[in-house]
Amino acid sequence: MATYRLGTVSRSVVRFSTGLGVVRSQQRHNVVRLLGSSAGRQSSGGSVRLAMKGIAVGAVLGTGWSGYNYFRGAPTDHMINEKIGPTYLDRLPDVKIMRKVVNPKDDSGLELVLFQFQTCPFCCKVRSFLDYSGLSYSVVEVDAVLRQSIKWSGTKKVPILLAKTQTGKYVQLTDSSMIVSVLSSYLNDKNQDVGELAKFYPSISFVNEAGRKTSDIMNKYFLMLQDSKQHKANDAQDEERKWRSWADDHLVHLISPNVYRTKDEAMETFEWFSDVGEWDVHFPKWERDLMVYVGAMAMWAISKRLKKRHQLSDDVRSHIYDACDKWIAAIEKKKSPFLGGQTPNLADLAVFGILNSMEGCQAFKDCLDNTKIGGWFYGVRKEVMSNRGQVV
Repeated sequence: MATYRLGTVSRSVVRFSTGLGVVRSQQRHNVVRLLGSSAGRQSSGGSVRLAMKGIAVGAVLGTGWSGYNYFRGAPTDHMINEKIGPTYLDRLPDVKIMRKVVNPKDDSGLELVLFQFQTCPFCCKVRSFLDYSGLSYSVVEVDAVLRQSIKWSGTKKVPILLAKTQTGKYVQLTDSSMIVSVLSSYLNDKNQDVGELAKFYPSISFVNEAGRKTSDIMNKYFLMLQDSKQHKANDAQDEERKWRSWADDHLVHLISPNVYRTKDEAMETFEWFSDVGEWDVHFPKWERDLMVYVGAMAMWAISKRLKKRHQLSDDVRSHIYDACDKWIAAIEKKKSPFLGGQTPNLADLAVFGILNSMEGCQAFKDCLDNTKIGGWFYGVRKEVMSNRGQVV
């Protein structure tokens, strides 16, 4: 049966957005092993202390440099316009499921495992959709430094969602907007298979404005439906896609420069990450402290580069205030509680998820005090939480 798409195929691709705390270092695993080794603890003398200081400095600089390269992109030393389909796993990786969200009303038949950072804006966006849709899913909290729980994957970024297909294999979905579109397409027509739906969202490589090779997911803001009656394009669908793209292309880039604006705010942010992610429960103390202190300083440094890259002024708060005002103006124009009308649509959930990622930070408190975002935000939260299952 032919599959139809809501709207026309997007002819442009958008650069990957950056997430909170997403930094990468090729050397970090060896550094942590040295820090945690018994030999390192038992050594003494000035040379050992000097070496340990060097390791600590190297961890910070290495993480920061790799994070900068992550945001800048990799050299153009591979094929351009290379089209890559989804990856399938024969079985679930051998990882620790840290919690489950179980909804007894979930009749989707889906088996989902989400690999995430609790406060990553893209992960928050996916969780908002899963919870609002009343889906059950398992959660693996990924160590932001070592990332051992996703070493099986070819990608080292989160979110990663594994969904069981009709063949018994698991399809790997690796882009937050694509994850939402695939699952939303499935929920509109449960006769489709998520493994087959994922094939309509291939990754394609291209050269970005900086002359670097990067990649993005085609069609990630479009739903794939079999019923031609649902294929009809309309203004509401176009508007939803426009604001979903805005959330990824603009709003998310304002998060890091704001929550890591100063060293103190960076530390406050990572301490909050630790609390809501229960890092002290899921990781050893030395690993938790490494994530907090190294991560905070690395992201404080990287946020300066991001501010310059996205052409933000030193008054970074003004930019996120403007974004909140623009979003609320669009909703007020519709004279409804949400952009989707009486209930949130995918754009509402995308913007909510991104803002939710900084809810415990000073930047979010300032947004509440200086914009009208609060009424809409807590309205979406109520809708999401009313449909969410129980955490076990």
